[in-house]
Amino acid sequence: MQRILVFQRDGLGAEKVRAVRELRPDLDLAVFDVDGPLPPIVDEPHERFPADLDALLAGADLVLDHLYHPDLTGYLLDRCEAAGVPVVASGRKLPRGHVPTTCCTLGRIGELGAYAETFGAPEFRVTVADGRVAGVEVVRGAPCGATWRAAERVVGLPVADAVPRIGLETQFFCFAKANPNVFLTNPLHVAGEVHAAAFQKAVRKG
Repeated sequence: MQRILVFQRDGLGAEKVRAVRELRPDLDLAVFDVDGPLPPIVDEPHERFPADLDALLAGADLVLDHLYHPDLTGYLLDRCEAAGVPVVASGRKLPRGHVPTTCCTLGRIGELGAYAETFGAPEFRVTVADGRVAGVEVVRGAPCGATWRAAERVVGLPVADAVPRIGLETQFFCFAKANPNVFLTNPLHVAGEVHAAAFQKAVRKG
């Protein structure tokens, strides 16, 4: 069983934790909360983490960072690097770790194990009958669960309508902020576009 540590500030990763536990109950998630407000500069970031952080990391396979504070994330990356544990920190520009633009643009990366087999850039299997979507299997999707919820909404639609619709439905369920991030892109737009493109690809493959 893959052991995943989740570090979040003010519950910012709560919906992703909920969805991952629901969709992959075989993954072992341990969640650690840091409550704010936090100053712009945290001089002693280690004080915000469990005292046995290094021991926890020694038994971990993956870390998900939802701290969104440079000093806290920097300290966490230092400790993970020392422990040899990979880190996923979506929506940030960092010199270390796996930092996709959004959680639904994470690639299939071997060292991320079972987590990345199920969560990341969307992949579908689509069944079409008489020009309509007869069924959708989500092979891989966003860890917030938006992919699975959006897929349910397009079954029965004409294929031509389903392709843009799945993008819109994904945006409806997405928890990304609706404003440009450090990549100068709108995360909601990115989520919609990657889902529509993946769905179109699945339709073409039949």
